[in-house]
Amino acid sequence: MGFSINTNVGALNAYNALAKINAQTEKAQLRLATMKKINSVADDTSGYNVGKQLEAQTLTQKAQLNNIASAKNYLATAESALQQIADKLNQIKAKQTDADDPLKDSAAIANDIRTLAKEIDSILKNTNINGTQLLASTDGSTALSNATFDVGGSSFSVDFASDTYLKVGDLATAIGTSNLQSTTDSTVLDYNTTTVADNVRNALLRLGNLSQTLDSREEYLTAAIANNTATISNIFDADVAMEQLNATKGQIGAQVATAMVAQMNTAPQQILSLFR
Repeated sequence: MGFSINTNVGALNAYNALAKINAQTEKAQLRLATMKKINSVADDTSGYNVGKQLEAQTLTQKAQLNNIASAKNYLATAESALQQIADKLNQIKAKQTDADDPLKDSAAIANDIRTLAKEIDSILKNTNINGTQLLASTDGSTALSNATFDVGGSSFSVDFASDTYLKVGDLATAIGTSNLQSTTDSTVLDYNTTTVADNVRNALLRLGNLSQTLDSREEYLTAAIANNTATISNIFDADVAMEQLNATKGQIGAQVATAMVAQMNTAPQQILSLFR
């Protein structure tokens, strides 16, 4: 190839190499500044697409974890109330047995039972969450609540209104005025609480099973979020040590390339020796 002054091909090639090195260095420096290896879709279109889908899925799963916490509070409110009712029913049963002792004051015991019945009635009518009655309506006739939560891709229902094991409206009737609160002493002392107590225990067992379901789904979601987070990190997070090496290498390479561009720019001056 002839020696050309008009077009310094060598200098152009050196300049192109310098521009490439500078671009690579800037990319490494940007990744260090943002701590991410994907700063635009052009960096990795496939990785960006997958990563964003995983981010959306993870946000949804975190919201579902919050729903599980709400569902647990929902169940815990009802469980606490039913446990209190179960304890008071046990006390009623004990007092009825105690009344079989002829040396005891049966009238006083009957009043004690009425007081316990009124407390149970109060618990039934005042157990609510966010204004929603859980165990019975305010008139003590029936349970009202029917809530559904999204707790991991499928709905989770707690239905105090119609679930066979959670429906305790009959309990409100059994403990009502006509049975335990204002009837004669003999009726109060002889009232059979076995069915009522069984219903309360069945409701508590049902709540326990529902809580177990929530625990299982919480465990699954926690693991899924951890796995998704690890994958997102692998896609988006920069390898800081490697990018620091690339940035340092680029800075050194840019200095060398700049020197070479300068040398290549002065190379045509050698042709002046032909004109001496």
